[in-house]
Amino acid sequence: MELHASQVDDSLIVRRFADEVRVEMVRKRVTATDLAHELKVSAHTIGSRLSGRRPFNAIEMIRVARLLGIEVTVLWERAAAAPATVEAVAS
Repeated sequence: MELHASQVDDSLIVRRFADEVRVEMVRKRVTATDLAHELKVSAHTIGSRLSGRRPFNAIEMIRVARLLGIEVTVLWERAAAAPATVEAVAS
């Protein structure tokens, strides 16, 4: 399977968005269980979202941002501005 640049960029931004959500969760003392309850999803599903293996959908992003008391655009801007990780540079 061949990966195109846009697929790599999409994967990276999904992981970075998840990273920003986790950082904000720590700041606001919100647990994964709290997040799963708010999104009405299983612990497994929220784990996949928070690890960046699966992207949050648009509705989930809005609900996450609301729970964290932050604008979804702020999370996206932080994700887009995050420095490249060693993992991303290596691939």
